[in-house]
Amino acid sequence: MASGTSSSASAVALSPLTEEELTLTVKWSGKEYTVRVCGDDTVGELKRRICQATNVLPKRQKLLYPKVASKLADDSLLLSQIPLKAAVKMTMIGTVEDDIIVDPVESPEIIDDFELGQDEVVDIKDKDVNKQKLRRRIEQYKIELRNPCREGKKLLVLDIDYTLFDHRSPAENPLELMRPYLHEFLSAVYAEYDIMIWSATSMKWVELKMGQLGVLNNPNYKITALLDHLAMITVQSDTRGVFDCKPLGLIWAHFPEYYSAKNTIMFDDLRRNFVMNPRNGLTIKPFRKAHANRDSDQELVKLTQYLLAIAELDDLSALDHRNWESFNEDGYKRRRHA
Repeated sequence: MASGTSSSASAVALSPLTEEELTLTVKWSGKEYTVRVCGDDTVGELKRRICQATNVLPKRQKLLYPKVASKLADDSLLLSQIPLKAAVKMTMIGTVEDDIIVDPVESPEIIDDFELGQDEVVDIKDKDVNKQKLRRRIEQYKIELRNPCREGKKLLVLDIDYTLFDHRSPAENPLELMRPYLHEFLSAVYAEYDIMIWSATSMKWVELKMGQLGVLNNPNYKITALLDHLAMITVQSDTRGVFDCKPLGLIWAHFPEYYSAKNTIMFDDLRRNFVMNPRNGLTIKPFRKAHANRDSDQELVKLTQYLLAIAELDDLSALDHRNWESFNEDGYKRRRHA
């Protein structure tokens, strides 16, 4: 429990925590781990903290705690709604991914993307509780650079699943599921952009997928950094409830001399992922059913043209990236006219 709080107030249900930290002890595999969370965090966020300490992915965790075990199965529930006490130890059952021979696609698929109203997006982005979560994530998450940031370059942040790779279709070789023109795309935009990969999966799978696709050792471009699910934060909307997102402010805070809202663009097939930075997100058409669509998918070819066309602009956040295709068409018409 945070200092200065009496033990009688340690039950969060009686004394809801917001900014105040709650220190919990988690027992797993014969050892005890200390994790710090806040009342405005969700059960899903608690599992992320446990994952950082134990390497057991959230989906592999079963949390046992007197009288509230069923509530700890609901990742969207706020910890302030659960009577947790710092003095009571929590038990976790789970196995690290390295010990499981299993494909991660067994996790539930998110197909139902949604678009929040403008007022609601502004509310989420500007809400103090979400700014606090971002500040805590900046303190907790370390971005490991694989290659140096380059002076004067803009930043492209890319999702993996359904953006670069169809992770659901069966294939003997992962290259069969790679989005067409991936290497050509990355090679072309690398001239103007540093490239970071940010996936909602574990770092192990990010490295595995990108390694299998030959993205991590390509001679024509370099990946600046990889980010995983632990870099995400959980936010709450009035109409859509609790969901995870990817706050670009995390990257900007770590590398302020290189990247900002003005020079960053993120591609993701789920628009909810850039709710904390809506002016910097571009919703890419999902790449599914790779075997059927491999010969016709031109998304990365067209997006290459867009990224190179806007690279000369001073402020990418001033654009409406929803209209990126018409921007390409207008530019093509201007070039023909010239």
